[in-house]
Amino acid sequence: MPHHTPLISTIVIGLVMAFTLGAIAHRFRLSPLIGYLLAGVLAGPFTPGYVADQGLANQLAEIGVILLMFGVGLHFSLKDLLSVKAIAIPGAIVQIASATLLGMGLAWAMGWGVTAGVVFGLALSVASTVVLLRALQERRLVETERGHIAVGWLIVEDLAMVLTLVLLPAFAHATSGASADFQSIAVSLGMTLGKVIAFVAVMLIVGRRVIPWILHYVAHTGSRELFRLAVLAIALGAAFGAAQLFGVSFALGAFFAGMVLSESELSHQAASETLPLRDAFAVLFFVSVGMLFDPMILINQFGPVLVTFLIIVVGKSLAAFAIVRLFRHPDATALTIAASLAQIGEFSFILAGLGVGLGLMPEIGRDLILAGSMLSILTNPFLFALLDRWTAKREGAKPPAPRVEPPAPESAAVVVPEEPAPLADEPLPMTLLTDHVVLVGHGRVGKFITGKLTTSGTPFLVIETNKHQLAELQRDNHSIIVGNAAAPDVAAAANLKEARCLLVAIPDAFESGQVVEQARRINPELPIIVRVHSDAQEEHVMKYGASRVVMGEQEIARAMFAAVPDAPRSPVLSSVEDADGMPDGEEPLPDVLGPESDSDQAGGQPAEERPMGQQADDPGR
Repeated sequence: MPHHTPLISTIVIGLVMAFTLGAIAHRFRLSPLIGYLLAGVLAGPFTPGYVADQGLANQLAEIGVILLMFGVGLHFSLKDLLSVKAIAIPGAIVQIASATLLGMGLAWAMGWGVTAGVVFGLALSVASTVVLLRALQERRLVETERGHIAVGWLIVEDLAMVLTLVLLPAFAHATSGASADFQSIAVSLGMTLGKVIAFVAVMLIVGRRVIPWILHYVAHTGSRELFRLAVLAIALGAAFGAAQLFGVSFALGAFFAGMVLSESELSHQAASETLPLRDAFAVLFFVSVGMLFDPMILINQFGPVLVTFLIIVVGKSLAAFAIVRLFRHPDATALTIAASLAQIGEFSFILAGLGVGLGLMPEIGRDLILAGSMLSILTNPFLFALLDRWTAKREGAKPPAPRVEPPAPESAAVVVPEEPAPLADEPLPMTLLTDHVVLVGHGRVGKFITGKLTTSGTPFLVIETNKHQLAELQRDNHSIIVGNAAAPDVAAAANLKEARCLLVAIPDAFESGQVVEQARRINPELPIIVRVHSDAQEEHVMKYGASRVVMGEQEIARAMFAAVPDAPRSPVLSSVEDADGMPDGEEPLPDVLGPESDSDQAGGQPAEERPMGQQADDPGR
């Protein structure tokens, strides 16, 4: 029996094509975003073959925009912004202004009006959150000074675009009439700002109390399904309510819902629960954007496309570089910010679609923005590759810095507060500790281990990147190295050749494998104990040379069995503390935690009771 299923076919074909082309893009070390946009081009009316339903695609894309903006609000950090406000706020404002002026220049050359030029220029001024964070994460720059500046800069850009999305419809409505004048525009914009202020006040006064309370209540029911549904209801409900009750955009409602929720201790859980659905609809958003793109513009409008691309990659980058250098930051920081911002993405598409829909910008402007986005995202990895090569060449040309020994073993902490180890101006000094335990990661598991090591008087060194954990370690005067343990110079600075043992307590098994591989190169005989969560992770880290693994579920089961009255007692962390209960043929590892009674061993305490929404481990370490 035939079925008319345009909604199902649009979702299925869109996701399948996006997955296929996204995987191909990732294979060539490009952003999957390119694959999603190309999937939309192939499903659009300008290419032969299957044509998706444009109206349905746009409605699905609207849900994608809501969830994208909810995610932006959920990860919004006023603290991170304030830490770099001296450069991020003026820098982003000047860079937006310069890109907007360049865009207006191209619009003027093409015979557009001033309003169209402003919308076009603003769309070229804002970088893609997805692309920027991916580039920083690949190089582990997020927690560095450069990363903080880039993320703070991006937050200011996003806030500016949110304000633009709010004011643009009011501006279009005020200027649509033949008798539009300054007074009518001012009244219309004032009313819109009043509605926005009223909505923000409701969210900050009421929503700030109600939303976290709802989530905590649902979390304590223990139902993951209800918790996930509650987060989605909050995101979509706030967006819909903002539009219906206050006349503001879906995007603003979702953004503030995420921002209010970000203050809750359940925010990380909320983000992880909604991530799959958010990613799926975000993919459909990019597919719907690609459906609007006519590839023939690359031929018919080659000149404007080239100028648009140069504004994004060259004009924005030069402005960002000059601003950062003006604030007396080093070349490496300025080049990183410039490369990070040399692309445009999701906000540009949202603004372009809104501008065309309101009649403020011609459709060719949207096509130029799409073309510029695709080309700039394609180019961005190569810009970072050039930056990496320049950095490596500069570091190689420098004479080796003299090693400065700390005055005493008690001050053997190795701290690099601003830049990651691979890009530091000087090599990391090696710790003076010997016969010590090296601990990678200081989350829930790592904190317990450092407590035991401190109590037993065992010398130890912690390798960590999370700034909150680093502040705690520095406050307790522990020896630390700031950096990634898989980096050769970080591993060398930990003096693994003279170490007693290496404990890898991070939850990411892939990163753990890299750490183990690097440690094995330095010390083939080093005992290495790694935290894992599954048999597959165990196989992965053992392949790279781990001596032993500790699987959380097994240790919990062992502790629970040991708590049964009259049951045989066995050490809980037998893989670390004792040889009893080991599989046949395995040798015991050194006693790294010091002599402890069975009742006081790590993991021997009852599992901490917590609501469903709270994870057992820190999101990072």
